[in-house]
Amino acid sequence: MTNKVDFAHVAVVGAGTMGSGIAQVAAQSGRQVTVLDVDADRVARGIGATAAFLDGSVTRGKIDTAERDAILGRIKGVTDVGDLAGADLVIEAATENQAIKRSILAEVAEVVGEAAVIVTNTSALSVTDLATAVTNPTRFAGLHFFNPAQLMRVVEIVAALQTDEAVVDRLAGLVASFGKDPVVVKDRPGFLVNHLLMPYLNDVVREYDDGLASADDIDTALKLGLGYKLGPLELLDLIGLDVHDHATTCAYEATQDPCYASPPLLRQMVAAGFLGNKNGRGFRVGEAGSR
Repeated sequence: MTNKVDFAHVAVVGAGTMGSGIAQVAAQSGRQVTVLDVDADRVARGIGATAAFLDGSVTRGKIDTAERDAILGRIKGVTDVGDLAGADLVIEAATENQAIKRSILAEVAEVVGEAAVIVTNTSALSVTDLATAVTNPTRFAGLHFFNPAQLMRVVEIVAALQTDEAVVDRLAGLVASFGKDPVVVKDRPGFLVNHLLMPYLNDVVREYDDGLASADDIDTALKLGLGYKLGPLELLDLIGLDVHDHATTCAYEATQDPCYASPPLLRQMVAAGFLGNKNGRGFRVGEAGSR
């Protein structure tokens, strides 16, 4: 007798970098996936990014062409929120803007059944607050994937104050079925990983700005001294300086803890358009890099 797959139909709202990666992860687990975005071009770009990632996996011998085609065949792109009806799980992966997320979540909750679980992939906003946008918020939680979602093994399950414990258990089973490691955390600014990471990165930027050492030497020392795969300034370039600035500012506004205050140099670099790898200008890339 075959056990029924939990969350057999997964919907992902947002076809950007995170959304397309999450959609691939869900489809690789054998589930049917519906990806929603505001227009057909964004949907096509998202599915195209997934196809390109899978093509790379074929080239590296990780999967064969038949498996690639099967994964893509389980992903359907749509532009009408009504097409999410019937989904067992909706993963919201829209832009990190509270008003936008609340609007999307409220709309999704009206379309899917009361039994459907709804989660947000936010990395910085309060899950408890977002839950208030959803009817029956006991079914709402955070499901925080890390970038790139296809490769990063840890997924944070964030229980809002309203979240039913049974929902947390089901999400832990889902994450495990993805071949990833679930970590259940409280709803606090940055959750677990970013709650600890943001002050560390802010401290590094302040020390770099004070002239403690060059960008190269800071990254070399912390990689070799602490066994990290990436130095902190390399990591900031990878994350995106604007992304970190937004996240750490949200944490500061929620806590008023000065360790989360965005360093002046970081704010200046974002204002100047130095965003890291995404546009080739940051701490370690481009003309401003490795000062």
